[in-house]
Amino acid sequence: LDSEPTVVKGLDLKRYAGRWYEIASLPTFFLPKDGEDTRATYTLKDDGTLDVLNESWVKGKRIFIKGNAYKADPKSDEAKLKLKFFVSPFFPIFPLDGDYWVLYLDADYQYAIVGEPSRTSLFILSRQSHIDDKIYNQLVQKAVDEGYDVSKLRKTPQSNTPPPQ
Repeated sequence: LDSEPTVVKGLDLKRYAGRWYEIASLPTFFLPKDGEDTRATYTLKDDGTLDVLNESWVKGKRIFIKGNAYKADPKSDEAKLKLKFFVSPFFPIFPLDGDYWVLYLDADYQYAIVGEPSRTSLFILSRQSHIDDKIYNQLVQKAVDEGYDVSKLRKTPQSNTPPPQ
């Protein structure tokens, strides 16, 4: 594929902030393979960047990583963010940074698809920990339409009572 994935235009970071549950993802090296109840919490700061808290539970133990997200080009209206993690429990020596592109977002900011230009990472996110199969299949199809290989997509186990704060 020569072209980059399409990204959302006019992302409102204030509306985007808050908690998102990971419904499904492609395996990435910075998240545990067997994580459950995986979620991300974004907090908008005065400088227009987002504080990022990614949490996952492996065999009942909480694993988390903190970071910061900011627009790659402040003048662009495209939802191309840079994501920088400060300290990873897996890689404590250097910060990780990468692209965080919002590829799809519904009008009510309830569902999102996040990826990056090389199409190696993909996250299907929802404000609720469980979503309707029909909606899930529509979101997966959108990823396919953007050139993603979804054969390795893993549905993230989410319990009926998400862990407390």
